[in-house]
Amino acid sequence: MRILHTADWHLGKSLEGRSRLEEQSRFLSDFTQIAKEEQADLVIVAGDVYDSYNPPAEAEKLFYRTLKEITEGGKRLVLVIAGNHDSPDRLSAAGPLAMEHGILMAGLPGSVIPAGTYGRHQVIDSGEGYVEIEINGERAVILLLPYPSEKRLNDVIYQEMDEEEKRASSYGERIGRFFSALEGIYREDTINLAVAHLFAMDASAGGSERGISLGGSYVVDGSCLPQKAQYIALGHIHKPQQVPHTDGRAFYSGAPMAYHRNEAGARRQCILIEVHAGMPFVKKEIPLPVYKPVQIWRAESVEQAVGMCTDHSAEDSWVYLEIETERGYIRQDEIRMMKSLKEDLLEIRPIPVGKAGEKQPADARKEKDLKELFTEYYRGKNGGAEPDEELIELLLELSQKKEGGKT
Repeated sequence: MRILHTADWHLGKSLEGRSRLEEQSRFLSDFTQIAKEEQADLVIVAGDVYDSYNPPAEAEKLFYRTLKEITEGGKRLVLVIAGNHDSPDRLSAAGPLAMEHGILMAGLPGSVIPAGTYGRHQVIDSGEGYVEIEINGERAVILLLPYPSEKRLNDVIYQEMDEEEKRASSYGERIGRFFSALEGIYREDTINLAVAHLFAMDASAGGSERGISLGGSYVVDGSCLPQKAQYIALGHIHKPQQVPHTDGRAFYSGAPMAYHRNEAGARRQCILIEVHAGMPFVKKEIPLPVYKPVQIWRAESVEQAVGMCTDHSAEDSWVYLEIETERGYIRQDEIRMMKSLKEDLLEIRPIPVGKAGEKQPADARKEKDLKELFTEYYRGKNGGAEPDEELIELLLELSQKKEGGKT
């Protein structure tokens, strides 16, 4: 069985208010072609299809049109689980209509996917948190764990625990318990897989993952994942990688494009595996194009920054621009000039430096930034008049109180 693993599409997500739907449409067109060229039998989307519970209508149209094209009239199966950004109900509501096209949807931990005919293939058996499928004579048992918040996870396993166990068990232990209870469904004559959307300990985050880990409480050790699974397809972390402590069986496919300045330059890929019952899988990493790169430019002066914008004005890229400056801020007219030259500037950030070009201590920079920004604003609003020192001191005092949580 040939399985194509992807995740974290985040359809509808913007970057500093700029839409990414055009890039996402290009990715999905390429991904559909990959599924066909690689003759995938099953496509797994391991969560975060959308970027919000209420995605734009265009994002939903793009998603369902893509699924229909991938399945080719039910020729191949597509399995989708919900991530922390997805609405479980919204995602799974289309299940009955998607069934005839060969699309399986799981919104919540413990979801039951109805048995029956899906496109040209069969769901032989299913129950809370698992599904058994048959594709071209081969059978696969897949354990499913859509984004497991504390409440969603507890709703599934608390009924099996006494009060002492409920108090003593950690989040990771409950994840382990969830999978342990289902691993008995695996058989020697089936391909044994797992799909989950969670944050594995020691995995390297990409930069824009949010909402799934609160103070580390939602981070799980790789040993919590099913020990008998041949391959574990994960979503949530945007950087492609193998998960530690899983004997090379668990992987994040990564996001198809950069969604944060910290993700600039990271490789983009999907994962194809070929696997048969009782045999190790063979993995192939398929690189994805960079549709519009996210870049971080660093200039030593406003003049150099203007030159960079001029030289690269025709390039199709998203740019975060950092400019070293002794005065600690960039004037509005300078910002307007640079944006007129390079329309895809996402942010222009001053980096205050001392007279000798040395960066100032963080506290000093913070105070200088605020003071000089306010002074410039005050001058503009008051015909060039300077603000009173007393007013500036009051502003700085209020700012410090706010940061200290005293307001």
